Amino acid sequence: MKLYKNKTVLFTSLGCSKNLVDSQVMLGHLGLDGFEIVSKPEEAEVIIINTCSFIEASKVESIEKILDLAEYKKTDVGICKALVVSGCLPQRYSVKLEEEMPEVDLFIGTGEYYKIVNLLKAFEEGKLETKSFVEIPKFIHTEFDPRINTSPFYTAWLKISEGCNRNCTFCIIPTIRGRLRSRSVESLVTETQNLAAKGVREINLISQDLSDYGSDLETDNLLELLDGLETVEGIDWIRLFYFYPDDLTDVVMDKIASSKKICSYLDMPVQHFSDNILRKMNRKITGGEILSKIKKLREKIPGIILRTSIIVGFPTETEEDFQTLLNGVKEAEFDHLGIFRYSDEEGTPAFNINPKVTPEIIEKRFDLLHEAQKEIVEGKNSTMIGKTLSVLIEGQHDETELLIQGRHPGQAPEVDGKVIINDTKDIPLKIGDIVNVSISETLDYDLVGEISL
Repeated sequence: MKLYKNKTVLFTSLGCSKNLVDSQVMLGHLGLDGFEIVSKPEEAEVIIINTCSFIEASKVESIEKILDLAEYKKTDVGICKALVVSGCLPQRYSVKLEEEMPEVDLFIGTGEYYKIVNLLKAFEEGKLETKSFVEIPKFIHTEFDPRINTSPFYTAWLKISEGCNRNCTFCIIPTIRGRLRSRSVESLVTETQNLAAKGVREINLISQDLSDYGSDLETDNLLELLDGLETVEGIDWIRLFYFYPDDLTDVVMDKIASSKKICSYLDMPVQHFSDNILRKMNRKITGGEILSKIKKLREKIPGIILRTSIIVGFPTETEEDFQTLLNGVKEAEFDHLGIFRYSDEEGTPAFNINPKVTPEIIEKRFDLLHEAQKEIVEGKNSTMIGKTLSVLIEGQHDETELLIQGRHPGQAPEVDGKVIINDTKDIPLKIGDIVNVSISETLDYDLVGEISL
């Protein structure tokens, strides 16, 4: 019996940019098999939800989306013949999901998403003996994957490895993604060349732990990778994400400082500044050492833009611990800061650490951190007035067609602010252009300026 007569697929990707890359690889495999991507669920014979389960809120979002799209299996609503749930949620809860979500036809975990076409064919032919495919491979499954870049054509995320060896006590990722498995430099340079040939100008390097890349390989390492990526014609910006301060060496700092393509931007997760909490998080660094690394970064790379993430309300966090965190944030003066409320996740060591911090205290501390960071950003943005920045044009402003918006090298896609251009000097601007913009004012987290001739 042929289920997929039109071979149409609707894809929903939830969670982080690493999940997005997995989704794009699945779409690439489906595209090679003749599937057509549709945007309306009622037109899809196959519906795939690539889920996240990092924290409670992401689990709730994933479950709600699954239940919402399951409605299109009803013949009076849609034509869906195969409802697929992939990613972190089934990797973590496949047995429970099978029991509670009979409407789902396939559960595919974080290590077997590349099998999507074969699994759909086996399901169509009635050859599957199980619904769940959640094995974590010991090695990265392939060096070259088909991929449909669903991000704007000028930008792409490049996932350089899978899994993580760090074992932070609050994090479930090593359980659901496995241990570190790095791709080769050759495969990553080749993929970047393919992306550049399609118009990509900006590459954002991601993994669970960028600083550990290549430690499982005999020869390849991050410096070799960066050297290779710098040779790719058409790539103007290379941005680094999730480089832990523990492993940030002078050699890496010098590489960023001397490169013409690597952005003076670093996402460096610190999580906390209290030595007591850092130790309980299983972080191999002290708050003082983090601040020293930040100081050296700014000395070696003047004007570097720093992004980080912190967790407020980790179990046993005292008022003294929190004040250390708050003071650390004020001293570090991060340009971009993600503040996460601690989420108690079963299966992590932190789940068993007591006492817990009450939600009311977490919220109060969150607000204090948010206000402190807002003041920092206002001060930093004010120093940008009068400067001329390279800006990657992204198109019309989100709220009005009268303005153009883009990003400078210190603004990553989706997570940081924008540069709003209020005077183009009658120069025709195309999406994907990189132009000079003179900054004249600030607007919350955004900058405002005009084209500089």
